[in-house]
Amino acid sequence: MNGMLALDVQGLKKNYGHVEALRGLDLHIPQGEFFGLLGPNGAGKSTLIHCIVGLTRASHGDVRVFGFHTVHDFLQARQQIGLSPQEVNLERVFPIETLLCFQGGYYGLAQGQARERAQSLLRQFKLYEKRRDPFMKLSGGMQKRVLIARALMGQPKLLILDEPTAGLDVELRYELWSYLRRINREEGVTILLTTHYIDEAELLCDRVGVIHHGQMIELGAPQQLLKKHAQATLEDVFVTLTGMSIQQIEKSEMATTPQERP
Repeated sequence: MNGMLALDVQGLKKNYGHVEALRGLDLHIPQGEFFGLLGPNGAGKSTLIHCIVGLTRASHGDVRVFGFHTVHDFLQARQQIGLSPQEVNLERVFPIETLLCFQGGYYGLAQGQARERAQSLLRQFKLYEKRRDPFMKLSGGMQKRVLIARALMGQPKLLILDEPTAGLDVELRYELWSYLRRINREEGVTILLTTHYIDEAELLCDRVGVIHHGQMIELGAPQQLLKKHAQATLEDVFVTLTGMSIQQIEKSEMATTPQERP
């Protein structure tokens, strides 16, 4: 990692009427870091991501991506980011190679370049044989991999992954972990990961932040947090800070529609 900030969030607030989704949140992620964001349902994780990528405008505060302001320098900031969302946000009837090529066009790639990049990513994610299949015909695990591959089409410097391994079997989770480690360590891609798998954050992330009620309530390297809170696992730390177990979070997630999440 070097001294440049990949993501600089200062005093971020977001109100939905009387609901304060973010309450003056600060977050500084250096270039090259693998950062994990943990928090219960409704804590503000999705709102933070939406403010970073420009889907939501903050009520107060500033966000910069590699020095580009996400409002005043929107295009330059957005060019630095690849987003794999938790919810599917693409046309399900198109072949997956076509979907990736569309995304390449969004980043200004010529048709031939986009196809070459798409096919390379499909091979890396073991989806090449399915390249002509429509998205809706794929299994849930394959659909997750397509979303991540699409996020990488523009060769982003900041990759944001919103619960990327939810629904994947153990083997695919390990394969994805290996790939994410490689692009982070060898290619220098900064990664912001939200997850409910505490072991995932503990194994992958240089630092983790715990967000609760729109505020960052704890921040540090996994081992630092374990030592600070005198706990055996990062999940124990999470429960201590938020009062919620991962099982409770997953249960509430199943009972909450995307529209209900701030």
